[in-house]
Amino acid sequence: MATRSGLAALIGATNAGKSTLFNRLVGERLSIATPKAQTTRLSIKGVVVAANPDGDRTEIVLLDLPGIFAPRRALDRAMLAAAWRGAAEADVILFVVDAKGGLSPEVSGIAERLARMTRPAWLLLNKIDLVAKPLLLPLAAELHATFPFTKTFMVSAASGDGAADLSLALAGAMPEGPHLYPPEQISDLSERWLAAEIVREQVFLQSGDEVPYDATVETESWEERKDGSVRVGGVIKVARPGQKAILIGAGGRRIRMIGTRARAVLGEALGRTVHLVLRVEESAGWDEDRRHLAALGLTEPQQRKET
Repeated sequence: MATRSGLAALIGATNAGKSTLFNRLVGERLSIATPKAQTTRLSIKGVVVAANPDGDRTEIVLLDLPGIFAPRRALDRAMLAAAWRGAAEADVILFVVDAKGGLSPEVSGIAERLARMTRPAWLLLNKIDLVAKPLLLPLAAELHATFPFTKTFMVSAASGDGAADLSLALAGAMPEGPHLYPPEQISDLSERWLAAEIVREQVFLQSGDEVPYDATVETESWEERKDGSVRVGGVIKVARPGQKAILIGAGGRRIRMIGTRARAVLGEALGRTVHLVLRVEESAGWDEDRRHLAALGLTEPQQRKET
């Protein structure tokens, strides 16, 4: 039997539930997910090995892309460029739509952009547990009128409904080719990057709307210890002085809470004890600094031909 390996990219409007679905399909918590829109900033890879209809094992490389939204800053434009670049490289594009939100102008705009690409696209109606079942088929029909999706799946990333059927279909749709990753590898992410993302997740969760999108996190140091634990030093960068005070909190309470929660999540992810030391730094204009964006793996969009 021939082996199969391919790339499936998750794209959609912000807060469609892409990252939650990505984590569900991979079976690990690789992509951070918060109630805030625009949480995902980079294209994140996760590797799934699943049985295809022929009985062989298929390697599915899933790509969690930044959400599609109206850009304001260099950071936003770089995120959108990364999203559409990832979609253009995929063997199958998975268009994730919040079933509760329906056919919004944002969803219509994405469908129109997909229509200019030659990659096959599947429609994934997500959050079906939040919508009355009689409304789902009319919504799917309405979306198919905007774009001829190859397949349609109704899923709930939160509960896992429909995830197994989606994995099986993806396994059969990947092209023939050798597997690119060792069987035990589920991502190409570094532990330093994962640490920064987990801290950023807690910044969003613990600060509510007080620090919208003007925060980024970098792992400054990584010290392996003889007892098997690791000491991680991280810096949270914010754009304005008031945000620094908010994240530190009265008597340092909020930054301690962020550190405590992030330490627990990171320790579970790494399977060992983590000593996490955080500081907050004001870095005005970091989201417009091309050198900083390049260090994050983001670049400004360029004119490119879609395929």
